[in-house]
Amino acid sequence: MTFTAKILLLGSGELGREFVISAKRLGAQVIACDSYAGAPAMQVADGCEVFSMLDGDALRAAIDRHAPDLVVPEIEAIRTEVLAQVEAAGVTVVPSARATMMTMNRDAIREVAAVELGLRTSRYRYAESLEEVLAGAAHTGLPCVIKPVMSSSGKGQTTVRAAEGLEAAWDYAVANMRGDRRRVIVEEFVDFDYEITLLTVRTREGAVFCPPIGHRQERGDYQESWQPAAMTAGAIAAAQDMARRIVDDLGGYGLFGVEFFVKGEEVIFSELSPRPHDTGMVTSISQNLSEFDLHARAVLGLPVPEVVLRGAAASAVILADRDSAGPGYAGLAEALATPGGEVDVRIFGKPTTRPYRRMGVALALAGDVDAARRVAVEAAGKVRIVYR
Repeated sequence: MTFTAKILLLGSGELGREFVISAKRLGAQVIACDSYAGAPAMQVADGCEVFSMLDGDALRAAIDRHAPDLVVPEIEAIRTEVLAQVEAAGVTVVPSARATMMTMNRDAIREVAAVELGLRTSRYRYAESLEEVLAGAAHTGLPCVIKPVMSSSGKGQTTVRAAEGLEAAWDYAVANMRGDRRRVIVEEFVDFDYEITLLTVRTREGAVFCPPIGHRQERGDYQESWQPAAMTAGAIAAAQDMARRIVDDLGGYGLFGVEFFVKGEEVIFSELSPRPHDTGMVTSISQNLSEFDLHARAVLGLPVPEVVLRGAAASAVILADRDSAGPGYAGLAEALATPGGEVDVRIFGKPTTRPYRRMGVALALAGDVDAARRVAVEAAGKVRIVYR
């Protein structure tokens, strides 16, 4: 691999934007692709393509046209059979076509974790109709969580606490799923103490782990994350062992976001993304190398050093509350001057807003996690979206 590697990035959201910046710092050329023009990663890439990643012909044409050294997916909804074809023809898919295929659908990765590897997971059933949802809930018990097998950022996810809510949860999941599969997972609601993301970098020299990241969700979507999450040494060791086993099974090189529920000393596998994770935005201020730097180094075959934590850190999202185009931003000076720690703000550059859409994130570094969370939330609250 040379430092003039050409990367075709499939998906151009805020995570892709940060990855493009990291990859270009290492000499890579990046073509950013998404279903709409002006996506965040396109604004900093060397070139762009606009097409649906679920259009197999358009995807294959873009790969043939650009002849990339690396194809790097940033989203889940992709015609993975095309990635398998180009990988067989000699194009490197990150981390691998199989990993992309397995993690594109929650049912596939759950089968790898629970059945093939025997990792501890929650009870679950799949459903393709309301009748199967009812049967799944009878198996898992209530409360349960219903979510599409293909989605991102919590879209389509509902926690159901009473039987009369199952039909609405099924309808919501179907309406918000990505791709063309009307299939959901009905999952036992785990009464966990906390949940974490363990960023795991698979390199040619072995696995490298970031300190665990705690996070808080609403509507199935992350609102805050912090690092390090407080865990016992035994729980960290268990999570690292499970993460290593599953990323080694998936193969390839790059950063994986592996999510776990933690109950006391028990660690329960939840989900996995074979790419930088939204909760990992906190690493842009917390570590010597961000998750995007680590992903870029790993996929380019460059050395990945030990991850060093700069201190306790947190992130808090900046959300839109309405539909609009061409938003502006105010309050940045006030946000950056928030007392109590080192503060940064990242505006993603999305061309349109909608209710609850993430438009930016505030980052804070402070003396301890609680202080960092307070500062990040306060800073995020000072940023105002100006709607056109």
